[in-house]
Amino acid sequence: SLHSMEVDSGMTVADLKALAEAEMRIPIADMILTHNGIELVDAAKSITAAGIIPDDMILVTVRASASAVPPDRVEQIRQQLLMDAAARQNIAAQNPELITAINNPSEFRRILTAMDMARQEAQHLMEQEQQYLQNADEFDIEAQKKIEAAIRKENIHRNLEMAMEMHPESFGRVVMLYIDTFVNGVPVKAFVDSGAQATIMSPVCAERCKIMHLLDERFAGIAEGVGTAKILGRVHHAEIKVGQQSLDCSFTIMEGKGVELLFGLDQLRRHLACIDLAENCLKINGEKIPFLPEHELPDHAREKKKKVEEKKKNPHSPPPKIAATTQAGNLSSGSSSNSIRHAVATTSAGNSGQRNYPEEVIKGLMDLGVTREQAIQALDLHGGNADFAANSLF
Repeated sequence: SLHSMEVDSGMTVADLKALAEAEMRIPIADMILTHNGIELVDAAKSITAAGIIPDDMILVTVRASASAVPPDRVEQIRQQLLMDAAARQNIAAQNPELITAINNPSEFRRILTAMDMARQEAQHLMEQEQQYLQNADEFDIEAQKKIEAAIRKENIHRNLEMAMEMHPESFGRVVMLYIDTFVNGVPVKAFVDSGAQATIMSPVCAERCKIMHLLDERFAGIAEGVGTAKILGRVHHAEIKVGQQSLDCSFTIMEGKGVELLFGLDQLRRHLACIDLAENCLKINGEKIPFLPEHELPDHAREKKKKVEEKKKNPHSPPPKIAATTQAGNLSSGSSSNSIRHAVATTSAGNSGQRNYPEEVIKGLMDLGVTREQAIQALDLHGGNADFAANSLF
């Protein structure tokens, strides 16, 4: 609230606090006076010496007490966390120190009180900054930059609040689309990806399905996307059972430890498939093949409930999408930005095992506030996927 007071130029800061105490009912011991973003700490100084002139605005704030959180409230929070495993997991991802001390009441109280005081201090600093900006010279370039940054931050915060209120589901993680298939009679969980131009299989999966002996190495090459991956060749024909029907399919065999089988756009178009998100199924020739629920996904694709467990496991992403012009035909698409350099016959892929990421991708991750080594490590952990790497750095 705004209070207008008449003061004498000979008054000291202590006199001003006493006047404010009588007017606003705030104890002097808990009172903080701020003028133009500067706290008035010298009680003996006159208000004139402090730079206060007629019609100036003084910000009065209440000092945070040492026991910012009531003791009974602290214990209540601790007991609630002890009984709520889901809440403990959520807080552990943001403040593991607090959860570590949950069985120690005194340590838990100390940490929680420190957190609350830090929050109040941050709020106090923010209020000081706002007061400074309100009284700043409108022609001061630096002040205008700070005002612009404050407005932008406020707009982002409001945008976040609106999103959380209007569509909170957008903050959840989407379960990827997998279906049950049989390749050469062997069960395989296939990742349905209309953004991948070719159907891709890992060498391990090809060995398990006993089709590796059909690999045509003349179609070997290097897939280039965000990072590179070695293409060993192509299996031109094999049988894949989807639902109750058996389909003819070709597979590009590509190195990688992520998805075993990626059902790409080439086969989706060939069999006139339809990804129906409303019914949560893949439709092929009138048959509905349901997408797998999260608990039936492969281990590497399943959502991890604990953030700590996510860091201990190797996150996997689908292999790079490919666009290839081969001897057998053209697989390229105008919408794809990836390409394959083919090594025909006895030509090998050379240095494909080395991870050489584009400099602009590394720089983009470094702009998030990490070192070059951390950016490259994140790309390595996520198979060169820049989006997944960026998410892991937050």
